[in-house]
Amino acid sequence: MFPLACVVAGLGIWGAFALWFQLPGPAWVRGVAIAAWCLPALASLAVLAGWGGWNSGWRWAPAVFVLCAVLLLSWWHTIRPTHERVWADDVARMLESRVQGDEVVLDNVRNFTWRSETDYDVRWEARRYDLGQLVSADLMLSYWMGPAIAHTLVSFGFADGRRLVFSLEIRKEKGESFSALGGFFRRFETVIVAADESDIVRTRTNARGEDVYLYRLRLRPEQLRKVFLGYLERAAQVRAQPKFYNTLTSNCTTIVFELARRLSPTLPLDYRLLLSGYFADYAYDHGALVPGYSFEALKAAGRITPRAQAIGPDDDYAKTIRRGVPGVEEAELH
Repeated sequence: MFPLACVVAGLGIWGAFALWFQLPGPAWVRGVAIAAWCLPALASLAVLAGWGGWNSGWRWAPAVFVLCAVLLLSWWHTIRPTHERVWADDVARMLESRVQGDEVVLDNVRNFTWRSETDYDVRWEARRYDLGQLVSADLMLSYWMGPAIAHTLVSFGFADGRRLVFSLEIRKEKGESFSALGGFFRRFETVIVAADESDIVRTRTNARGEDVYLYRLRLRPEQLRKVFLGYLERAAQVRAQPKFYNTLTSNCTTIVFELARRLSPTLPLDYRLLLSGYFADYAYDHGALVPGYSFEALKAAGRITPRAQAIGPDDDYAKTIRRGVPGVEEAELH
């Protein structure tokens, strides 16, 4: 009976969260629905534990719970991702790309000016890039919830000094905020944002005050190209078919791991893919960061928030945050 009781308990907990995050209506309506769901679940556990006994009035509880579970799962499978919502300004548009040989044309590259999280200038741009001029990639981790959780971004550098950052993010509706727990229960759609560093990184270091670290990736030109095009491919897939964000299986770190596996198919799964704050340690252990330094040295030199917050009005953001970062060529800083 114990394995069956674990199944009932697990499904009961999952169902309560599913109702809380997905059932329409005010909180009291969701609370009533959760109570109605939990009652047969708890009664079933009591029967399985022998507290009520199969001959008591509770003996029908497991059958009632199975019926409720079938109804709940049927409802759950009707929940579909969509592009048709009232989106927050910073995820209102989706990246579009056209690739012809080495030339890449991108529409809806974000380049907002952020004064605070709620005070900003909206600017979406069309840009052209030459993949033959792609020279570097940097892994960035932005810490906002303790040492174990970070947002993962990848910034690509071109020979002309321009940089473009890719980030898989939740596609928030207006007034909505992120919930790691809600990310397990189809609460958010996914969007892949391409943005200027002075937008997507600066808002984290300056407007939000998050602790951001930058690491130069050890990638050859053909690998840079493959990862860059991999982001465009994923963005096109999400644009064609909306997808749910998932805190565990489809997030800002798993996409980096997925693209890295295209370069090295034998990369193993690791707990640091879930605890994304330690993802740079994982990259270091598998030779993806600049060699010749300890990880502690790379992390200390890669902490960019103090440099970003000290930037003056005439300073170049991208160059300033990279000063002293191992692997960054001196020519990039001038």
